[in-house]
Amino acid sequence: MTLISSISGIRGTVNGPNTKNLTPIDVVQYTSAYGTWINKKNQNKGKTIVVGRDGRISGSVLLELVKSTLISMGINIIDIGLSTTPTTQIIVQKKKAEGGIILTASHNPKNWNALKLFNSKGEFLIGEEAEEIFRIVDEGKYEFMKEDDYGKIHESVDSFQIHIDEVKNLKLVNCEKIINKKFKVVVDGINSSGGVIVPELLKQLGCSVVEINCQPDGNFAHNPEPLDKNLSQLKKTVKEEKADLGIALDPDVDRLVFVCENGFLFGEENTIVACSDYVLSKTKGSTVSNMSSSMSLELISKKYGCDYYSSKVGEINVVEKMKEVNAIIGGEGNGGVIYPESHYGRDALVGIVLFLSNLSELNIKTSELLDIYPKFYMIKDKINLNENFDFDQLKNKMKEFYKEQDIDLRDGVKIKFDESWLHIRKSNTEPIIRIYTEAKSQLKCNEIIEDFKNLIG
Repeated sequence: MTLISSISGIRGTVNGPNTKNLTPIDVVQYTSAYGTWINKKNQNKGKTIVVGRDGRISGSVLLELVKSTLISMGINIIDIGLSTTPTTQIIVQKKKAEGGIILTASHNPKNWNALKLFNSKGEFLIGEEAEEIFRIVDEGKYEFMKEDDYGKIHESVDSFQIHIDEVKNLKLVNCEKIINKKFKVVVDGINSSGGVIVPELLKQLGCSVVEINCQPDGNFAHNPEPLDKNLSQLKKTVKEEKADLGIALDPDVDRLVFVCENGFLFGEENTIVACSDYVLSKTKGSTVSNMSSSMSLELISKKYGCDYYSSKVGEINVVEKMKEVNAIIGGEGNGGVIYPESHYGRDALVGIVLFLSNLSELNIKTSELLDIYPKFYMIKDKINLNENFDFDQLKNKMKEFYKEQDIDLRDGVKIKFDESWLHIRKSNTEPIIRIYTEAKSQLKCNEIIEDFKNLIG
């Protein structure tokens, strides 16, 4: 496969030849480029970078390479060890660091890993910044220090509690009501860092917690993407334990999916809908989700007389749009909640406390909360890419075939029909073309997908 470099990080499988996978050589090269970029931006002051990893088996080895590379460039390190993406982002802010790196390939299988790079705000690098890192790698010009000028490593053992306190103290989080409800919750930690931090958060909120796959050893018990087809164990356990809800996470804890007390999936698309519903009921403001997310958020926003906006896919794209329109909440339909009151990043812990606040204040079952929201059907399909695939040719075909429809070309091709849509785009995280469609019936979704597949032959 080809090493994937995008605004979502630098990721690939950890085995195989370098430049085609995320090997130790590639990790050192991209870390060196990032360190070079940090040094150029901060020439006249000491530089500190927060570094961490998710539970992947390769994480501890690759993290040592990251640390060694950065200190040899004169950069100080705050090592938070086993961590999550949102925890790392928050610690960058709290410690006033110049940036951060977490080793995680998010929802990808366990033989993958990635470098997610953050700026001094704890946010993903914007397009121009990421392009600068890639340019430095292409040039291969890095500068290392004399041993007397090496950076220092400082370990931080309280990062999870800092993150937990941060979300518990958010103004709209009703800790008292959550504690009084005494929720019973099943957590599927997918054998990564979420299996440590999320049960601890829930226990501090008075919940009884049933843990499955919470040993953070990187041996993922199932496909790590929190989709319905991968969560049979969680759904079964919720019913067996007579729990109030279940929580599924991805390995770096920036995505969140709930399961109802009856074992039915609440739906990854509905995570941001439920959290936004609660926030908008308390504070009016605009919302943002990406172009591949459900129409439900727009309908919920309109219910409160609030504006809705869409962005290109990718966390930083959503964040940039949220800043532009001063949105009070946003995210992605993959279960990612972004709440600026905390920080500009997808955060499962934020989603959990907002969701539980909503559920406890309404005093209803999880399945009853689901019934409140608009009912849409989605298909999320994909096509594996090869080196000869001509995406521009596909775009031109689509523009001609769907010329009578509303066409959005900001990110791939999105075709808008009456109460339905089709979105085709190249993934930022895998060598695939993503095919998403949404409609008011499964039959309509199937028809849209069938028309598209006939188009491409």
